[in-house]
This record gives sequence, C-alpha cells and structure tokens, in this order.
Amino acid sequence: MIKFDYDAKYFDPEQTLDCGQIFRFFPSGRGYTVISKDKACRVYRDGFKTVVESDDPDYFYSFFDLGRDYSRIVGAAKSFNVPLLTRSAEKFCGLRLLNQHSEEMIYSFIISQNNNIPRIKGIISRICDGLGEKFVFGGETFSAFPTTRALAEADVGFFKDAGCGYRDRYISLTAKKIAAEGIEKLAALDSRSLREELLSYPGIGGKVADCVSLFGFSKRDRFPVDTWLEKVYREDFGGTLSDREKISAYFASAFGENSGYIQQYLFYGKRKNL
Repeated sequence: MIKFDYDAKYFDPEQTLDCGQIFRFFPSGRGYTVISKDKACRVYRDGFKTVVESDDPDYFYSFFDLGRDYSRIVGAAKSFNVPLLTRSAEKFCGLRLLNQHSEEMIYSFIISQNNNIPRIKGIISRICDGLGEKFVFGGETFSAFPTTRALAEADVGFFKDAGCGYRDRYISLTAKKIAAEGIEKLAALDSRSLREELLSYPGIGGKVADCVSLFGFSKRDRFPVDTWLEKVYREDFGGTLSDREKISAYFASAFGENSGYIQQYLFYGKRKNL
C-alpha cells in the first residue's frame, strides 16, 4: 500500500465523489473506498491534506486528475461573472473531474438514464458481484467491473434480474457491439465525432453520450444537461429553450473548453441550494 497526499483546498473527496460522476464508492473509515475497473483506493481528508492510499498510486493520481492546476479552472469559472457559478466555484473548489475507465462509463451511464443515484449504485454493484473478477485490497475482497466479454456473454435475463429494467437489452446489445468492434478507435476521435459514434450504441442518447464523453473520455468541452441543469438554465441564465440538446449546445458554446468543469460546479451548486 502506497500513500500520497494533495492540497485539500483543491481536492475534497466528498465534493468530488458526491457530484454524480462516479457510482462505485462508499464511506469507509475516515473517508471513502473508491473502486475503478479492477483497482481500489481509500481517500480521506487529514487536516489541510487529502490522502490517497492505494496499491496503484499512478492509476489514482491520473484518476483524480491530480496533474492539473484547479486554481486556474476555478479562476476561469469565476471570470464569467455568473453569480451561482462564482459561489459554487468558490465553495466547491475541491471538486475535481475524474478520468474514469471508458468502457465502465459507457455501461454505467446507460444504466443511469431515468434513474436515481442509489438505485444506479445498487444495479452496478449487483452486476459487478455477479460478473466481475474478485480482487483483494487492504485485506478486503472486492468485485472488479466486469470485462466487456463477461457482459457480452451474460444472458439478458441476468441484467433484468440485476434491476436494469428496460435498460437490460441496451447493456446486452452494447456489450456485444463492443466485444465485436472494440472501442480503441473512439479514443482518437475529436469531441464531436466521439459523440456521434456513441449515439450509434444501443441505449445511448444525447445526455448519456455527453456524460460518457466527459467522464469516460475526458472531453472537457461537453456539457450534459439533466433536470438540475435545465433548472439552472431557466433560473440563473433566463433561458427559454426547452430542448435539452439545444440547452447543452448553448452552454457548450458559452463555456467552450471549460464546459465540463463548469457543468459540475453549476450542477452541484444548484443541488446544494447555493
């Protein structure tokens, strides 16, 4: 086990994990246990430092995006002079965008559509326990996120029993598509081309494609729009559009390469009633 730390002002575990971008984490000891793919870490606040403990420190250094200067991102967010955005960037400056495993994000956000976070976490947990390889971290046994091959070979009934509902067929079909084609070509695409490719996968619409692009492929110019962001658009930007695709395009045009970071500040700030 290797331990490293980071300035807690710009890396707060609760803010980072509680903003809807990740589903495989749970309270543990002084902080949280986080699982990604077939790896795990513990992350917690210790005074002015946030501490990460892992057998794979390089993986989680990248996962938590610790090579990026978030003081500049906070400054850029405040420069737009949007009151909610300024308040949120100041209060939640410890929120970081994660660099997550691409395939895991594809399946996770298919499951997330028209769903709530506790239920999403439960479904993913059951799928991992049923199909994922076991691994040991810190003396405890955990289930890795299943490989695409394992997902593709599972009967659609497995996903129904796991609680996927109508999404069971989408998970099964998308896993078979990825097993046959791979996703290596996706990583090399620009943001717009990636979104178009993702829309060809069963069960992926505009919002899911934006979430996968942002959280699974690190396309920071994406701006997913859900109920909370629609509320932000109406109440804080005086918007009149009703189509989420157009609202997303509006925000992405306004915030450009910082869209993903700003989306998280606005989402979290509105949800926390700032």
